Amino acid sequence: MNVLLTGAAGFIGWKTAQLLLDQGHTVVGIDNLNDYYDVRLKAHRLENLKARPSFTFQQGDIEDLAGLDTLFAKGDFGAVINLAARAGVRYSLENPHIYLSTNSQGTLNLLEMMRKYQVRKLVLASTSSLYAGQPMPFSELLPVNTPLSPYAASKKAAELLAYSYHYLFGLDVTVLRYFTVYGPAGRPDMSYFRFIQWIDQGEPLQLYGDGSQARDFTYVDDIAAGTVKALQEVGYEIINLGGGKNPVPITYLIRKLEEYLGKSARIDYGQFHKADMKETWADIAKADRLLGWQPTVGLDEGLKRTVDWHVANREWLKEIRL
Repeated sequence: MNVLLTGAAGFIGWKTAQLLLDQGHTVVGIDNLNDYYDVRLKAHRLENLKARPSFTFQQGDIEDLAGLDTLFAKGDFGAVINLAARAGVRYSLENPHIYLSTNSQGTLNLLEMMRKYQVRKLVLASTSSLYAGQPMPFSELLPVNTPLSPYAASKKAAELLAYSYHYLFGLDVTVLRYFTVYGPAGRPDMSYFRFIQWIDQGEPLQLYGDGSQARDFTYVDDIAAGTVKALQEVGYEIINLGGGKNPVPITYLIRKLEEYLGKSARIDYGQFHKADMKETWADIAKADRLLGWQPTVGLDEGLKRTVDWHVANREWLKEIRL
C-alpha cells in the first residue's frame, strides 16, 4: 500500500515509517520541520528514512490545504496516518491558537482531501491527556468531554471531526490514544529526555511536583507497531495504546536513569502544574481484541536502550536545545 504519513520527521512518525517500509509499503512522508524543538533531531531521523528507496519526503504542512490538494492529486494513497501535531500540555497554554490550527484544522484538511480523492482509511493520533479527571485504568468508554488543556481540546476536536467524516462519507477511522511515549531520539521537551541530559551533564534536574506523579510509559517501537496494525478496517474505533501495567512514579524513572548512567541526580523541585495529570494508566484490552496488539518492551529495558542511545550520541546531543 502507498501510505501518506504526516509528521514523518517526528518521534513516532519516524519509527512508524521504518516499520511500514520494513513491511513492504511505500511511504510518502510530509513534515513542516517546525522549530518547536531542535530541528537537528528531526534531521537525524530523516537521514535514516531518506536512505530507503520506498520512502519519499516532502516538506509540507497539513494546514496548507492547497499544498495537500496537489499532494493528494498525484499520490494515489491507500491510507493516511496523521501523526502531525502540536504536542505538549504546557506550551498549549502559551500558544493555544497554533494547537487548534494544526491539530484540529489540519486534521479537517486531511479529511477533506480524503473525501475528495476517495482515500478510505485514516489512522489518527490522539492523546491520553483526554482522560484527565477520569477513574483509572482509563477505558475508551469513559466520557472525555471536559479536556483540561487546549492541547487535549484540540485533539478531542480532531476525533469528533473524524467521526463526522466516518458517518457522512464512509471513512474508516482508527483513533489511537497514545500514553507517554518514550525511547531513543525522542522529543527533548519530554521529561525523560531532559532527565537523561541533565543527569549526564551534572546539571540540576527540574522536577515539577514531588515526583509521586506516575505515568503509563510506552516504548516507541511498540507504539509504531500498534499504529501500523491500526491500518486494518475497523469502522470507527478509539483505541488506547499504552503500557497497560500499573503507572510508574517519576521517582522510579529517575532512579533507573541514575543507575544506567552511573551518576546521581541533583533535583530542583518546582510547583506541580494544574494542567498536568497526576497519573495515567491505559486499559489496553481493546487494542488486544481488535488489533492483536500488546506492548513487548518493558520500562527497564526501554530506558536502558534509550540511555545507551544517548551515550552513543552524547557529543552532538550536548548542543540540543531542551
